[in-house]
Amino acid sequence: MVAAGVRTVMMLLKKGCTPEGRELLAEKSGISESKLLSWVNMADLIRIRGIGGEYAELLHEAGVDTIKELRNRNPENLHSKIIGINNSYRRVRQLPTLKQVQSWVLLAKTTEPMVTY
Repeated sequence: MVAAGVRTVMMLLKKGCTPEGRELLAEKSGISESKLLSWVNMADLIRIRGIGGEYAELLHEAGVDTIKELRNRNPENLHSKIIGINNSYRRVRQLPTLKQVQSWVLLAKTTEPMVTY
């Protein structure tokens, strides 16, 4: 990604938030556009307070790839799914609390996604 001028998660989001940007990044980096889209979506989720890289990956595994998907989730159901995934695959040491997941869903409702398709 350094060859494509990307050094941080936020740089990835800014450069890859449009289809044209992802196409250019794919050309420069040799990484597939579908993989880049997955990373860019996680970078967009990281803008939600309390979601870092590990939690973004955990959300992805729970079927939440975008801010729009997160805002429409039932926090209790999502929290249960996250616990189940982590029990099976041990993705994070510290699980988010139900209160954290509720906060993420609320924040997602007021956060405009940066990614376009």
